[in-house]
Amino acid sequence: MITESFLPQVNGVTNSVLRVCDHLATRGHEAVVYAPGGPDGDRQPDHYRSARVVRGPSVALPRYQDFRVGLPSPELARLLRRERPDVVHLASPAALAAYGAFVSQRLRIPSVAVYQTDLAGFASRYGLRAVEGALWRWLRRIHAAVNRTLAPSRHAVAELERRGVRRVSHWARGVDLEQFRPDRRDAELRQRLAPSGELIVGYVGRLAPEKQVELLAGLDRTPGIRLVVVGDGPQREALQRRLPGAAFLGFQRGTQLACSFASLDVFVHTGSHETFCQAAQEALASGLPVVAPAAGGLLDLVSDGCNGLLFRPDDAADLHAAVRGLRDNPDRRALLAAGARPSVVGRSWSVIGDELLTHYEQVACERMAA
Repeated sequence: MITESFLPQVNGVTNSVLRVCDHLATRGHEAVVYAPGGPDGDRQPDHYRSARVVRGPSVALPRYQDFRVGLPSPELARLLRRERPDVVHLASPAALAAYGAFVSQRLRIPSVAVYQTDLAGFASRYGLRAVEGALWRWLRRIHAAVNRTLAPSRHAVAELERRGVRRVSHWARGVDLEQFRPDRRDAELRQRLAPSGELIVGYVGRLAPEKQVELLAGLDRTPGIRLVVVGDGPQREALQRRLPGAAFLGFQRGTQLACSFASLDVFVHTGSHETFCQAAQEALASGLPVVAPAAGGLLDLVSDGCNGLLFRPDDAADLHAAVRGLRDNPDRRALLAAGARPSVVGRSWSVIGDELLTHYEQVACERMAA
């Protein structure tokens, strides 16, 4: 498994890699993870569960000092020659994992690329629209080198195919139904957050420009609503100024995160460039109606009027109207909440992990038959 990010960096790519490692261990398979290392002298774990972790050289991004970008290194090629894996899993290939794709192709080792990050969309959001075409040319080159590309939503599959990427299959993300569940609702936390019984509306995720959290500005001062933000990132200080009435709980994980999810009344997601949106799926598993933009991977998760509401992408007024409507109509809110968890019960990581193993087996067999 060659990944663009790994522990101690925690994000969607890292979490997906960890879940795959968990599933491989459960099924008795051997995994080796190759990931960016930290600054010189930093000690980092050399194992995760039964998976051995090998670290390569990296540099920090200028605006994201805590995010390391892996650099191409002859050590990766030596590792693949030495291990001769049955399949190479490339997690969100863009830099390090892209190099892994080309090395795997040269060594004729079957590879599967997991498309997870909308780099072109992020570039646009960061004001770099001029490089969007170049990014798609680079992504086409990467994915042309692999045996199969796995995309997390129907929208992502269609977009990749429209952009000229071939051999694309749908592979969704799993959700931990044991961790994220409605009975983790914490009455004490709810009392602390909304002492006057306000509707608790929450966003959970990274606080960065592409997430468009600023669309929530004004909800934090709406009567009868208590806005809660869980997460961290480069925009946190700016957002705290934009949302003075919101409760910022910081980065959370594990049971604490699950309790925060379940203690909300409504989950809201703001970003319209999601290839999937794991946070929305975890909210649904927690029994929450989800308010989200009608765009990208969220269209695979939110069924308007069944388990949540969709608003026009980038439209703060439409988002606010949807949330106010749920505040004013508790019966409708309860109906949407009742449809939330049933909509994801077939998406356990066990089921999704076995689907991934089937993709591994198929590309390995295809390469043997070639």
